[in-house]
Amino acid sequence: MKLHEYQAKEIFASYGIPVPQGKVANTPEEVKAIASEIGKKVVIKAQVHVGGRGKAGGIKFADSPDEAAEVASQILSMEIKGLPVRKVLVGECLDVVEEYYLGVIVDRKTQRPVVMVSSAGGVDIEEVARETPEKIHKYVVDPLKGFLPYEARNLAFKIVTEPKLALKTAGVLKKLYDVFEGVDASLAEINPFVRTPQDEMIALDAKINIDDNALPRRPEIAKLRDPESENPYEVKAREKGLSYVKLDGTIGCIVNGAGLAMATMDMVKRYGAEPANFLDIGGSSNPEKVTTAMEIILSDKNVKAILFNIFGGITRCDDVANGIVEALSRMKVNVPVVVRLTGTNEDKAAEILRKIDIVPVKSMDEGVREVIRLSKGGE
Repeated sequence: MKLHEYQAKEIFASYGIPVPQGKVANTPEEVKAIASEIGKKVVIKAQVHVGGRGKAGGIKFADSPDEAAEVASQILSMEIKGLPVRKVLVGECLDVVEEYYLGVIVDRKTQRPVVMVSSAGGVDIEEVARETPEKIHKYVVDPLKGFLPYEARNLAFKIVTEPKLALKTAGVLKKLYDVFEGVDASLAEINPFVRTPQDEMIALDAKINIDDNALPRRPEIAKLRDPESENPYEVKAREKGLSYVKLDGTIGCIVNGAGLAMATMDMVKRYGAEPANFLDIGGSSNPEKVTTAMEIILSDKNVKAILFNIFGGITRCDDVANGIVEALSRMKVNVPVVVRLTGTNEDKAAEILRKIDIVPVKSMDEGVREVIRLSKGGE
C-alpha cells in the first residue's frame, strides 16, 4: 500500500523528522487559505499514487495566495497517468543549498532491511544507480539488533563532510529507520533530503510504501489507504482476492502463483514481447475469480492477446476452464485467448474447453510463443 506524500510527512513529523510547513487541501479556496497562513512562496503538489508528477505538471509554485488558488484549480482538474487529482499538498518553499537521498528498503536478496544514502539527491535513485553507482552507499541491517546510532553516523559521514551537519543527518537517518520498522514499511524514502542556507536538514519530500501483509495488525495504517487514488482495477482485484499490477505491455497474463506469474512474464519478454500485467488468481481459484480476472485484463485497451498459464495443484484446472467458459459467455472478447492448463483435472479441463473450440497448449513455452504470434495478427 502506498501512502500520499502528505500522509508520509505526517508520520515523519510524528517521529521527529523535520519537514516543511504544509497542509493538504481539496479545493482552490482551501489552498488559498493555507497559502495565506504560510505567508510566503508555496509549492502545490498533486497527491496521486504515480510517479512523474512534476513532468506531468502536477507540481507548481505560487508567489501569492491568489496565484496559489489559480494554480490549484489547474492541478485539481488534471489526470496524471489516468488518475484524477483530488487532493494537493500546499507547502512552504525552501531555499536549498544541497540535496541528498536517504532511504530504507527491504532487500529480497539478503532478506534484510538495507539503508541507502547518496549525495545525488533530487533525482530517481534508479538513475543514480545506473549512471553513478559509486554515489550510493548501503548498509545491510541485522533486524535482530536494529539500526544503531553509530551505524547511522558512519553512513551520514559518507555523504556529508561537515561534522555538525553529518550528525544531524545521522539523527534523521536513524529516525527514518524507526519509521520503516514502526509502520511495517517495505520502503521509506526522503528524496530530496535538503540542507538550507541556515544549515537546517529537512525532508523536502517523503515516500512510504507499506507491506500489505502487515495491514491486519496495523489498522491505524490501513485506514490511510485511498482507493480513489489507485488504479480502479487494482482495487477491484484486491477486493476479489486477486493480485494484480498493471504494466505497459500487450500480452495479458492470468496465472496461479506469484512465482509462475513472474516466470511467465520473464518468458514473454524473452520472446520479444511485453507483459500487460501481473495477475495471480491464487492457489484456490474458482470460476468467479477467473471471470473477474478476465474482466480486469480486458479493461486494458493495450491488451492484444491473453495467456492463461495454470499449473494445477490446489487450483483445479476444470474450475479455471469453467471460469473461462463463463467469462467468454458473459462478455465480448475481441482478442485471442491461449490456454495452458497442467495438473489437477487437466483432462476434464481440456474437454470443457474443446466445447468452445479452445485446444489447450501443452507447455508454457508453447503457450507464450503462440500468444505472442496471435497478438501480432497470427504472423
